[in-house]
Amino acid sequence: NIFQCLNLCSTRYGVAFIIHICNFIATAQQNVMSITMVAMVNSTDHRFLFNGSTEGILCFHKAPVYNWSPQIQGIIFGSASYGMLLTLTLSGYLAGRVGTKRVVGVSLFASSILNIFTPLAAEFGLVPLIATRTLQSLAQGSVFGGQFALWEKWGPPHERSRLCSIGISGMILGIFTIILLGGIICQTLGWPFAFYILGAMGCVYSLLWFVLLYDDPVSHPWINVTEKEYILSSLAHQIQVSPCKQPLPIKAMLRSLPLWSMFVCSFSHQWLIVTVIVYTPTYISFLFNINVRDNGFLSALPFIIAWVTGILGGHLADFLLTKNFRLITVRKAATFLGNFPPSVLLAVLPFLTPSYITTMTLLTLSCGLGPICQSGDGDLHSYLHDPEFGWRNVFLLLLAINLSGLIFYLVFGDADVQDWAKERKLTRL
Repeated sequence: NIFQCLNLCSTRYGVAFIIHICNFIATAQQNVMSITMVAMVNSTDHRFLFNGSTEGILCFHKAPVYNWSPQIQGIIFGSASYGMLLTLTLSGYLAGRVGTKRVVGVSLFASSILNIFTPLAAEFGLVPLIATRTLQSLAQGSVFGGQFALWEKWGPPHERSRLCSIGISGMILGIFTIILLGGIICQTLGWPFAFYILGAMGCVYSLLWFVLLYDDPVSHPWINVTEKEYILSSLAHQIQVSPCKQPLPIKAMLRSLPLWSMFVCSFSHQWLIVTVIVYTPTYISFLFNINVRDNGFLSALPFIIAWVTGILGGHLADFLLTKNFRLITVRKAATFLGNFPPSVLLAVLPFLTPSYITTMTLLTLSCGLGPICQSGDGDLHSYLHDPEFGWRNVFLLLLAINLSGLIFYLVFGDADVQDWAKERKLTRL
């Protein structure tokens, strides 16, 4: 209807779209290695190799090709997550103090510069490459973690799920795009250009970010007065959380089972997501032995479905809340649907006879259900010594980790603001 159309054209949805594009670029940078690795380590198509040395050698595009073992590839893939463990949480706290605009904008620019220098780092050796990827993961963790403080000031409670899902869905679209176009870029221009293009896009967009984004409706110069008053009045009725300038209640947080349930479930779900993102091109290459361009087309298909369900999931969550469903019920249902079915489908996959239809159907269903969890990794290559049974181990391990995190969340998860997070008065002894 007209009201919904006006909502989509509002400033707060414009903010969600700005974050959507930011996540699109940052996630594409983070996951570009998952498709370029097929070209960087061309172990299945020996037409690209002139010898079997461990040094970088040239393919038809004059792009280096490396003889990295599966274990080395696992370390390289994992390095994209090392720094995120440190900055995901810290960046959220920092954004609450100095603003999302500064934290995310600077982090995106730093990630983009490091992305441009990744091919050069690979030429210098394995250690510089891993160091570059680790530093980049520090910046990317700040991009992803620093943005959520924005919705505390921009998101009306009954719209927050859909606004957040619109922003987060940019991550899925970034994965789809880089896997789809990355294969074409690798085959036509050479794999280094995938890093150069994404790095340049990030540098340009980080400058636009500082112009377009504002940390709250009050400071936004172009927002409609009616919308500003609507946002501020809707936020006035929510429970006030502890101001970021007060010290963190570390002891109370460490004793909070609902907080731990969120951490554990987020870790297990991230294990699922990272496994699917990073290893889908490698798994398809293992099964069907196809060129990097066709691999990109097949690997990208599940993620466009995931992009759609990610956006629709946020709208569905908000709709259920307007129908008086309890917040904790909606969150736990979304978490269950985004974790249990996808992990089971992946665990079943290696036991079935490989075919294009079966493989792509299960991968698409798994990817499509995973983002529903939005409304609410490790070095896996060490399991791939035996290719056939190694993939079974990878997916069974994923199932075990995912179910453990899901059960912990379903038992201890809570949707109420915890006492230690509520606004409190400070007293001095």
